[in-house]
Amino acid sequence: MMGSPIRFGTDGWRGVIGDDFTFHNLRVCTQSVANYLKRHALASRGLVVGYDTRFASEHFAAAAAEVLAANDIKVFLCPCPAPTPVVSYGILVANAAGAIIITASHNPALWNGFKYKPEYAGSASPEVVAELEENIPVILQDNSIKSVPLSRVQGHLVVDFDPAPSYLEHISQLVDLPLLRRAGQKVAVDSMYGAGAGYLARLLGGGSTQVVEIHSQRNPLFPGLQRPEPITQNLGELSQLVAQDKAHVGLATDGDADRIGIVDENGQFITQLQVFALLALYLLEFRHQRGALVKSVTTTSMIHRLGELFQVPVCETAVGFKYIGPQMLETDALIGGEESGGFGFRGHIPERDGILAGLYFLDLMLRSGKSPSQLIDYLYQKVGPHHYDRIDLEFPAQARERIQQRVAERGLRGTIGDVPVKDVDTQDGFRFTLPDGSWLLIRFSGTEPLLRIYAEADSMEGVRRLLAAGRETVGL
Repeated sequence: MMGSPIRFGTDGWRGVIGDDFTFHNLRVCTQSVANYLKRHALASRGLVVGYDTRFASEHFAAAAAEVLAANDIKVFLCPCPAPTPVVSYGILVANAAGAIIITASHNPALWNGFKYKPEYAGSASPEVVAELEENIPVILQDNSIKSVPLSRVQGHLVVDFDPAPSYLEHISQLVDLPLLRRAGQKVAVDSMYGAGAGYLARLLGGGSTQVVEIHSQRNPLFPGLQRPEPITQNLGELSQLVAQDKAHVGLATDGDADRIGIVDENGQFITQLQVFALLALYLLEFRHQRGALVKSVTTTSMIHRLGELFQVPVCETAVGFKYIGPQMLETDALIGGEESGGFGFRGHIPERDGILAGLYFLDLMLRSGKSPSQLIDYLYQKVGPHHYDRIDLEFPAQARERIQQRVAERGLRGTIGDVPVKDVDTQDGFRFTLPDGSWLLIRFSGTEPLLRIYAEADSMEGVRRLLAAGRETVGL
């Protein structure tokens, strides 16, 4: 049996367009989903198919629809690009068996991807992913892909389905949009040429609040950006816009709008770890809600401190919403979050939503009466100062085993740099916790050929020392 070039990462399968991300491989993935739905008696509910603004995404989505229709599975096909959380919410609206979303999220322009969201409207669990992957080599060997021209099934097995109106109505039940619209704030928005373009402007428009949006047009090349990821090195224009226009805050969504990046009123980037802690604090203190907090191993220890302060449980998972989402459902969690800027919320879907996260942050500003920089000070008064950074390193594929061995040996030695290690966690990569509570994590990316090194400490100097020690440890 031939090997499969298709491997699902932390959230779906991604590849370089024309290299491994091809129409053939896309159809193989879709056939695997169709087989999965039939095996679990879900096919009769149909499937939502959505896509982002990347190159040829609508054509890949049409190819997926053709395979599903040939398997007698009804397709609710989005007529235009839509954010991943919007498409995911559409699963519940259509009472569908799930969704296929054509997106590579924050990856560089040459990439595209395939996400499968099950009937609960979150990321596919490891068990679901394993079943999809197991079937792919069989499909490749037997060439058992079914397909039918879209023109033959449109209006019958394939119907247009716009999930946006229902999503917008649902969001209006979660946050006081009239309050945000009449707040008179100036909000700068960077949609990063992605599927989230226009959503925040539409939700906040109609009152005295002003929304100034950049990069709202579709451009699959993402000009001027290393990738459509809302992190500090990609948000220079947004920071300048905030400072020049004296905006109250800057909000950025990634390529499929399931992540949020925020810059304060001075144009300074607020780290995703700070944002996670602030959103948790918002729900606990300003919305007076209680429930478990779910975090990945890569994100902030401030969540543990907030759990202690508000007497709520904290659950920790491996990286990815395929772990966080199921844990949120199991515990009826208040919030789930990861280091990448993806946050999910109770009462919504067990899925990251950058649009809702941005609205909640604006609501926090209004309810607290504080600017973003003042909110950081307020947070640190409660949990102490926490600083963070991450470096991403490319590495030769043949060096992976050597790197893993070096890091494992350091873990056995029990030191990072000259500092003794209090605890080593190998749930996802290697996380070294030091006696003062600072930590260093080394892990391979689940979506790109990168080695990531993360660190959190009570000062930026401490963070830099940890990152340097991490780089020395891996030998790159």
